[in-house]
Amino acid sequence: MERMNPGGSSVALPGQHIILRGSLPILIPPTTVLQNSSSPNSCIHHLPHYRNMAIVFFVLSPLFFSFSGALAATFTLANNCEYTVWPGVLSSAGTAALPTTGFALQKGETRSLDAPATWSGRFWGRTHCAADSSGKFSCATGDCGSGSVECSGSGAAPPATLAEFTLDGSGGMDFYDVSLVDGYNLPVLVVPQGGSGGGCSSTGCPVDLNGVCPSDLKVVLSTSDGGSESVACKSAQKKSSDSNSDAASMPLSNDTMVYVGGEKVSHAAPTLPRMAAMLLPISLAVLALRLGF
Repeated sequence: MERMNPGGSSVALPGQHIILRGSLPILIPPTTVLQNSSSPNSCIHHLPHYRNMAIVFFVLSPLFFSFSGALAATFTLANNCEYTVWPGVLSSAGTAALPTTGFALQKGETRSLDAPATWSGRFWGRTHCAADSSGKFSCATGDCGSGSVECSGSGAAPPATLAEFTLDGSGGMDFYDVSLVDGYNLPVLVVPQGGSGGGCSSTGCPVDLNGVCPSDLKVVLSTSDGGSESVACKSAQKKSSDSNSDAASMPLSNDTMVYVGGEKVSHAAPTLPRMAAMLLPISLAVLALRLGF
């Protein structure tokens, strides 16, 4: 979590996000970064009345999103993905609703939404959406369950990457974060623009991580050619919330990290094969060290 000086902006580098410049974001040097220990999968930014903001949802390239204005804010979303994305919008309780709660953005298309100066809420991207023969609209990821393109006050079903905002919050500052607490479906980047202060940088992840999601957390869709595609990654916290009598005897694991070294070993596997699989990455690392790599 990061806090900026009055008149400036802020950016946090989330522990599990990759912060890159991307194709659309404006990169400005970041300021001091503090991890939000209460929510390790989210990064929170604070910026006093910073009215130019870009949020980017990436798959192959980003869905871009900015806000600007002196007394109010304007959020601008631009889809740089190679396919259609359906943004969803949810205003917080007690906050005036935006002009729309859901819409389609074709590849390369942009759309701007005006918001009150004290607005708070969230945005997310929905993918693989269609209407059935009865006209009911639904999406494979980020679906809000409304049965139509407009979400009408409903939030995203997890897993979904969330971009969250509070304008004119505590201390008169604007807050924003990119959260993976509910899992993720699209890479998201937030890019502040303009403002009177320096030290503002983009935050988020312009890389598609669905392909490296652990296999037991993947949301997989069948493709028209008979194959399959990973379209989202579930939250390990939500998946592992039930009781497990074997937990005390199992080694620690962390499914929230993106790592190299193979699939997570099943807890149901026999002890010796499981231990061998766990030690393999360590053995390879030692071998590489001895060889001088």
